[in-house]
Amino acid sequence: MRITVSVDGTRYTDDVEPRMLLVHYLRERLGKTGTVVGCDTSNCGACTVHLDGHSVKSCSVLAVQADGCEVTTIEGLARDGQMHPVQQAFHDNHALQCGFCTPGMIMQAIDLLADDPDPDENAVRHGLEGNLCRCTGYQNIVRAVRDAAQKMAPGAGPAAEQVSDTEITSRAPSHTGGGN
Repeated sequence: MRITVSVDGTRYTDDVEPRMLLVHYLRERLGKTGTVVGCDTSNCGACTVHLDGHSVKSCSVLAVQADGCEVTTIEGLARDGQMHPVQQAFHDNHALQCGFCTPGMIMQAIDLLADDPDPDENAVRHGLEGNLCRCTGYQNIVRAVRDAAQKMAPGAGPAAEQVSDTEITSRAPSHTGGGN
């Protein structure tokens, strides 16, 4: 089947097998290797990307389902050489160890903050529950998400302006439902 999809701001038209998963299309066809293949069962969240502005586990979406859609991967977050505020907060708060889950965690955290711009610790934990980290106790991840929320708050400076135009919009329910 022929699909046309915009990935990180670039439009692609490709022939794909009807059964090809979005995660494999992104990695194998487009070289977006920041989108990690974790469990292939949608349990870990390592492959989380944004599909039309909402987080999805790309191992549970067929590439043909993304036809006509906008996909954002971890590689598409930085603007003008500056990390996205959530990426920066993960760095500043040491919210990673091996880094395997980090792209999916960041993508899910951005979606969480779009829905709840000022989450408390419990809301962060609940919002990230579909994404697993096997290295940490999540304390630094939660701290990073809360730090990003503060930095992205209206009037917080240039980082808030960067995100307001591209990530925080009125939200519809997630494509995958539940925690991710």
